[in-house]
Amino acid sequence: MRFRTLGRTGIQVSTHCLGTMMFGAVGNPDHDDCVRIIHAALDQGINFVDTADMYSAGESEQIVGKALRGRRDDVVLATKVHFPMGEGPNRGGNSRRWIVREIEDSLRRLGTDWIDLYQVHRPDASTDVEETLSVLTDLERQGKIRAFGCSTFPAEQIVEAHHVAERRALHRFRTEQPPYSLLARGIEKDLLPVAERYGMGVLTWSPLASGFLTGRYRKGQPVDLSTGRAALTPARFDPALEENARKLDVVEQLVELAADLGCTLPELALAFPIAHPAVTSVITGPRTMAQLDAALKGATLTLDDTALDRIDEIVPPGTDLYRADGAWRPPALTDATLRRRRTADRAAA
Repeated sequence: MRFRTLGRTGIQVSTHCLGTMMFGAVGNPDHDDCVRIIHAALDQGINFVDTADMYSAGESEQIVGKALRGRRDDVVLATKVHFPMGEGPNRGGNSRRWIVREIEDSLRRLGTDWIDLYQVHRPDASTDVEETLSVLTDLERQGKIRAFGCSTFPAEQIVEAHHVAERRALHRFRTEQPPYSLLARGIEKDLLPVAERYGMGVLTWSPLASGFLTGRYRKGQPVDLSTGRAALTPARFDPALEENARKLDVVEQLVELAADLGCTLPELALAFPIAHPAVTSVITGPRTMAQLDAALKGATLTLDDTALDRIDEIVPPGTDLYRADGAWRPPALTDATLRRRRTADRAAA
């Protein structure tokens, strides 16, 4: 496994990062099996593990903590904060009040004294970014975290955060964790160039596009909309819908390309983001040992310029054919009241 520097932190991380979202009640509830998967990943050269407080309501962090006993010093450990952790209006978000409380709970669940990379899981329109940067700076100075970053932030908010950090003499976001795949290349337009400009490490997630790049969903084959991800959001997988039919057409072209390269579609999908110069590490989130083995099998795959040119022809750079589950959308799009004047003021005369 190759290693790259995580932004300008000096921390060396493997180009594959083990994601643990599927460990616990929402994925694999067998703690011992999950621990074996983590150990297998470490034994095969991965030194980077990513989790979050909200994954299975803290259970994922507990599993990771069990797995890292006796191996903590050899692992770069990342977790996140933002999403609600229980009832109540102040048990989530990016406020000082919540982050100071939740960092202690994450440290306890992980069974560690420090977190290498503490990430703000999503933007919070109700909290000034200066408030968030201030508390994260304090935690870094206290030694509870080594560095901090953001996840699924738009480019403009990252730029704002860096300006605020400079003006207020605060520490800055060192990393960003965005969705990126063969079907979701939108971040190539602005976010990845911004990350390079500020020397940020980039950890990409959803390389398999919620299963579209596993080979499970193929053109002309029926899709079971009653199970798995398809049952949760059937409109994202229903082949009768035009946008999904377009994805399946593209998948067929990518399957053909993978065959020409002598690899599988998932191997092609995992190799693609690693080839971008702004990307530090690609998060793979297996639920089973077989899925981990499949992800690592293609780790040596190198995409040459000819292969990347063919990908560009199939999915042009900067094109989004797919929006990852849970990807952040700004309030300006989700809250209609922010796009509409009072009825009495809408006419021109």
